[in-house]
Amino acid sequence: MNPIALLDYAGVAVFAATGALAASRKQLDIIGFLFLASVTGIGGGTLRDVILNLPVFWVANSGYVLICAVVAVLVFFSAHRVESRYKLLLWLDAIGLAAFAVMGAAKGLAITGSPVVSVIMGVLTATFGGILRDLLAGEPSVLLRPEIYVTAALAGATIFTLGDLAGLPALASSLLGFAGAFVVRGGALKFGWSFPAYKSRPGRRPEDIP
Repeated sequence: MNPIALLDYAGVAVFAATGALAASRKQLDIIGFLFLASVTGIGGGTLRDVILNLPVFWVANSGYVLICAVVAVLVFFSAHRVESRYKLLLWLDAIGLAAFAVMGAAKGLAITGSPVVSVIMGVLTATFGGILRDLLAGEPSVLLRPEIYVTAALAGATIFTLGDLAGLPALASSLLGFAGAFVVRGGALKFGWSFPAYKSRPGRRPEDIP
């Protein structure tokens, strides 16, 4: 199995785990676990394939849905043993984000040959599942947190794309992209890295307009 496929399966499993952990925080039943795990695990890739006008990946290979189901069941019976589920969710999310940034970028580049589309597909694949998870679980959205999130996916997708264009082997480009995304997101979680926030200022008065 090539490194891109491994990242794909790993990303689905890890994102599914974050969805199931979100379900555990809301004390949902097993169906809730299965639903949130599946939406989180395959949501980003579904959006990517629809945009690229491709057969949706989990329709062509139902193994992805089975991975989500297995992870959901495992978390349903083991989440109570995790002392800090929210912290675990964030770090698992960082791993899934890094894997999906590379996978999405690889698929976008393979289908279109466009570096710009490659990076955009990497960002969408890596972030959309987490956005859906937070929306459905009623959690604060990853987009509204002060620390860096989308930028980490952007970094990973860009590094992978540049490595591929430079002629690096797929494994090297994948590992570099994964590491770049994970380091940026991990730094944001560990050290609170963030961009300066917008500060509102009084608007111009009508009499000041020439």
